[in-house]
Amino acid sequence: MNCWARADRLPAVAETTWEILRAVELDAKADLPATFLGHGLQRHLEIAIALACAPKLLLLDEPTAGMSPEETERTIALVKRIAAGRTVIVVEHKMKVVMSISDRITVLHQGAVLAEGSPEEIRAHDRVQEVYLGRRPRAHAAPA
Repeated sequence: MNCWARADRLPAVAETTWEILRAVELDAKADLPATFLGHGLQRHLEIAIALACAPKLLLLDEPTAGMSPEETERTIALVKRIAAGRTVIVVEHKMKVVMSISDRITVLHQGAVLAEGSPEEIRAHDRVQEVYLGRRPRAHAAPA
């Protein structure tokens, strides 16, 4: 590929670009400078740029940080869509986001793995509840 060629002479690149813009719901705003996009859509643009490299593994660091609830919901849906056919690793502090997009979760506490498992396993994990939710561990019945 000639990096100095005019973009309009690279039809495959233009087609891929439009596919990615549609995937991140930015095709209707393609003519706008990024500075005119709201915060949530700017984050979607960042994801689009990463997708342009056709990664098999995508790392997202707090993709919903600073977003409104509506923007967060759109981003959750986006992450679910782009996860098809690739591995997506998300670092996120919003538990609703983590639980809704994850197949497998690793919980870290003070730099060490606290728990690993499915969202259901993590929700039920006593130590996770204690550390992150301030709940005391459930009392276990004493042996008779």
